[in-house]
Amino acid sequence: MPLPLDRHGDPELRIIRQLVEAAIYEGLVDHVASAQDRGTLFEWGQADASFRCEGRIGAFGRIRIRPETIEQQAGNNWVRPAIGDLVSSLKGSAEHRAQLLFELEQTLGFTAWNNDNLPPRLRRDLPFAQLDAGLDEGHPYHPCFKARTGFTHEDHAAYGPEAGNSFQLIWLAVSRAYLHSALPLPEREFWIAELGAETYALLDGRRRECCDDATKFGLLPLHPWQWQALQNSGLSNWISDGSAHFLGTAGDRYIASQSVRTLFNIDHPECANIKLPMNLVNSSAKRIIEPYSVCTAPVLTDWLNDLVSDDPLFSERYPLTILGEYAGVIADRDGPLAGELAVIWRESVDSYLKPGEAAVPLNALMMVEHDGRPFIADWIERHELDRWTDQLIETVAMPIWHLLVAHGFATESHGQNLVLIHRDGWPVRLALRDFHDSLEYAPDFLRDPGKVPDFVALNPAYAKAEPNEFYWMESVELLGELVIDALFIYNLAEISHLLDHCYGLDEAVFWANVSRRLSVYADEHGLAERQNQLGHSKPRIFTESLLTRKLRAPGTICAHEIPNSLSVAA
Repeated sequence: MPLPLDRHGDPELRIIRQLVEAAIYEGLVDHVASAQDRGTLFEWGQADASFRCEGRIGAFGRIRIRPETIEQQAGNNWVRPAIGDLVSSLKGSAEHRAQLLFELEQTLGFTAWNNDNLPPRLRRDLPFAQLDAGLDEGHPYHPCFKARTGFTHEDHAAYGPEAGNSFQLIWLAVSRAYLHSALPLPEREFWIAELGAETYALLDGRRRECCDDATKFGLLPLHPWQWQALQNSGLSNWISDGSAHFLGTAGDRYIASQSVRTLFNIDHPECANIKLPMNLVNSSAKRIIEPYSVCTAPVLTDWLNDLVSDDPLFSERYPLTILGEYAGVIADRDGPLAGELAVIWRESVDSYLKPGEAAVPLNALMMVEHDGRPFIADWIERHELDRWTDQLIETVAMPIWHLLVAHGFATESHGQNLVLIHRDGWPVRLALRDFHDSLEYAPDFLRDPGKVPDFVALNPAYAKAEPNEFYWMESVELLGELVIDALFIYNLAEISHLLDHCYGLDEAVFWANVSRRLSVYADEHGLAERQNQLGHSKPRIFTESLLTRKLRAPGTICAHEIPNSLSVAA
């Protein structure tokens, strides 16, 4: 299933499009843009290579290229460029460009595998877990949207979400000397509640068989791919010296979500989603779990739940459901395996649905189905474009904005992290997930600073924190940048692009509506002064340079200046 500009169905052409768009947007090529009858002509070159393409400039300056127009000069002709030629034109070291090219080729291989092996299907009526797994498009901006470095094609087929294959978890008994945990119940009660009495008894029996003193070992689930990936790591030393024991597979079956490492329970959909680390690289990051976040997650969940339940606006005006990350276990938190052996339990959205409600990941709304119609086509026909769009803004943008402006919390609210709950396509409320390592606040901007958790008591790493390293930020504007980046620039801007491309709704009209709604919100609740501190209405703002991060040393700050579609001046 494609994004609006990729209905050609050519995997390589999609990668080329996103690579060119990101390169121009982030200034990784010195380009010249000139107005044409059909939009904008972009031209750039390096040494003896010249390139050109046509497109338009959308919301927040986002570059939208017509993929079939991307060309490289070859003598007197213009031809489609190879991915490698485009990468060679980017600013960056040869080493970083080579790694980027490898990840782009991985993305092409896995995307082509999907095209060759997965039959077309419509997704509009799929249950939530199958729909989430079936969103095979990947990141709508980053060109390495399916790199999965470390996966073979066999791994992709077995553990990638697209194929929908189910599997059981691997279980370990790990010496308690290596374990840290945050559980909502006493350990035995917790495991019985999560696994059921029969599965717990099975694992406990295996633990007793292989451990001289079973009380000195705790249980830990492991993704089966991670078990293989760690065979030549410190884990194998633990197995050899008796610090850990392999207990085999047990329990319910799971399928991968679109994030790959978060798993859905298909035997009991109302049971927890399980987030497990995987030593693979996708988009911009290695997909382990930040060690500090595992046992902090339940504390953040309680903090957010208390805040939401104490503010009646979150039930009356801006309905928000927190999909709690209520338990976590990690092994070797401060050692060489930090972040590679861990688990976080997250509440399933199915457990929160009321009769007549259904849930969809928000990034489904960006997509076009195999029948050539947008995923949301039936909804818009049923509810009318303007009414539905207004309700979408109210349901999606305003709870996240209220959390930020009224309470001082910013979350990484991109399309994969937000779940839209609807009735026959009419948006009714929002669910937020996956915030254990992305919640941010500025101490002076918190509405209730007295409720800040004692982070140092949770993990000594917090005591040595560098500025902006964990959850607390140096400035209020950094909070605004996170929300504007994740919620607006790389999320709702994809939906506004689809509405423009497929329905003729001018993006400028969409974003004027959003901007007006934010102003009304601030006036209505007396929050104009707090809202202005975020810098959200400046004519030009900074956004994260996602592709540039692949071409710079780790830790380098990567951002570029863009026009702000929320600004009246813009």
